[in-house]
Amino acid sequence: MNKKQDTNLTAEQKIVLHEEGTEQPGTSPLNNEKREGSYHCVGCGAKLFESKAKYESGSGWPSFFQSLPDVFETKTDHHLGYARTEYHCKKCGGHHGHIFDDGPQPTGKRYCNNGICLIFKTKT
Repeated sequence: MNKKQDTNLTAEQKIVLHEEGTEQPGTSPLNNEKREGSYHCVGCGAKLFESKAKYESGSGWPSFFQSLPDVFETKTDHHLGYARTEYHCKKCGGHHGHIFDDGPQPTGKRYCNNGICLIFKTKT
């Protein structure tokens, strides 16, 4: 991750992005974001999701059924005692969340994202 960009992050953002932490559910203002636009990585600015892929999952975190192509790398994590698919920004390596197979169609996926790792930009 770019050191200059990293200095602009909060302590909580650094914990989530660099140490694979998780923000408290229900705390992100992005949970209620309904405007048209796009979601970008707070660590590097990479565009990750379009607003049309966002939905209310009831999980307490911003959720998306699809990311933009080739923006994430994944790995398996066993931190909770079972396998989960974790995803990281391909550009800066920042941890964003986990992918689950309980999302809506057309993908059936749920990208459960830490809201503090995202920047929302309205469509202009």
